[in-house]
Amino acid sequence: MTPPKSRIGRLLSSPFRCVYATYAIVLFLVLGLLALGALLLVPGLQRRRAVARAISGGFLQLAGMPVRVISADRIPATQCVIVSNHASYLDGPVFTAVLPPRFGFVIKREMHGVPLAGLLLRKLGSEFVERFNRNRGAADTRRVLRNATNGNSLVFFPEGTFTPEPGLLKFHTGAFVAAARAGCPVVPAVVRGTRVALSPKHGVPRATRLEVEFLEPLMPTGTSGEAVAQLRDRVREAILLRLGEPDLTCSDDTDRRPDTALG
Repeated sequence: MTPPKSRIGRLLSSPFRCVYATYAIVLFLVLGLLALGALLLVPGLQRRRAVARAISGGFLQLAGMPVRVISADRIPATQCVIVSNHASYLDGPVFTAVLPPRFGFVIKREMHGVPLAGLLLRKLGSEFVERFNRNRGAADTRRVLRNATNGNSLVFFPEGTFTPEPGLLKFHTGAFVAAARAGCPVVPAVVRGTRVALSPKHGVPRATRLEVEFLEPLMPTGTSGEAVAQLRDRVREAILLRLGEPDLTCSDDTDRRPDTALG
């Protein structure tokens, strides 16, 4: 299910695309620097996240990428874990714009060292997870699990990466371990349009409508490897059904051990 292009998107034929892309990139840089300056000055994590939410929403509107949110009432008022498909670097700003400031993001550790972006993410209380070093990854996983069991709501992109072509990759189990240990629901979410708005193929922004749909929350049935894997598969199946994109790699039903990649 791909949301229809906006009127701005239809007008952006080749002669105008370069102008629009330049505008969107400059807008992103200006608002990004504004956000960084504000986050360095504003005290309190919740306030900083509220500032980031306002700036992210403003960028998407000004860039001709309005976000339609479907079934936001399915997000519990209490602790939960949100799990979404991953299609673009734009997914993070989109969820920042549409979610309450009580949510933190779990992000690959490579982003920690990115100039400016890493500092901004740290000021927003993001959790960084190592994907390649097993010992470091296990330590990061333990820290994220402590965060979850302390009552914090988290957002995961459990594929851990995205591809240029549409489709859903295999899910890592870290998000579901966190939900099971915390005893809180998992809210599946589907983001649409971001792969078009900022394609992994060429990285040139395009104006288009975006959608975020929240699905029915699913409760963990236990903390065993079997229960965690079943929760992962139920969530992935729900997202795949609503996403309407190919199943690129099915979950391995034979491996019921939670992996350490929180993705």
